[in-house]
Amino acid sequence: IVTAAHCFDGRNYNPADRRIRAGTTLRNEGGVVVPVLREFNHPTYGFNGNDGDITVVRLGSILNLGGTIQQASLMASGFVLPGGWPVTAVGWGTISGGICIYPLQSCKAVSTQSVDYDVCRQRYGSLASNPPVTKNMMCIGNLFEGGEDACRGDDGGPIFYQNIVTGIVSWGSGCGDRNFPGVSMQISSYVDWIVATAV
Repeated sequence: IVTAAHCFDGRNYNPADRRIRAGTTLRNEGGVVVPVLREFNHPTYGFNGNDGDITVVRLGSILNLGGTIQQASLMASGFVLPGGWPVTAVGWGTISGGICIYPLQSCKAVSTQSVDYDVCRQRYGSLASNPPVTKNMMCIGNLFEGGEDACRGDDGGPIFYQNIVTGIVSWGSGCGDRNFPGVSMQISSYVDWIVATAV
């Protein structure tokens, strides 16, 4: 399992509280629940803003593939998704930028597009309080209209181009903001480490 490192870090993190539910789009029912044996945060996590915000999760029991449980393909090493390509963000986060007291109970997907790296970096460079957008990150959203983006609670979820995982939701300034796209870890920057760590 690949997700965001900040989901497995912090003062409120307790390994005993983590488990994986697979084979359902519902948050608290259906599918199969397996315990987390161990997580491996990327070695650069926490040293350069949000860079390295990616983790490999080793499961405590076997997850049998088939039916509604499938393995995803990861983007090839070194491939950078150009701006304007169609992508899909998936997660249980809020569906608007407002405050959400309760997370969604059903997984949602939103279709949006990749944002050019240099444009994204320049946008966030105008905000002194945000960490840098590095070459290990990719951005998604609609800079002309806003509205389509990952949001609060989607952290650690996948960004797909077709059926290939291209990113892992990490951070951003608001949700669906036409000025500031969502920022994800770019899988192609980490795929070699992911494969080496997962085996």
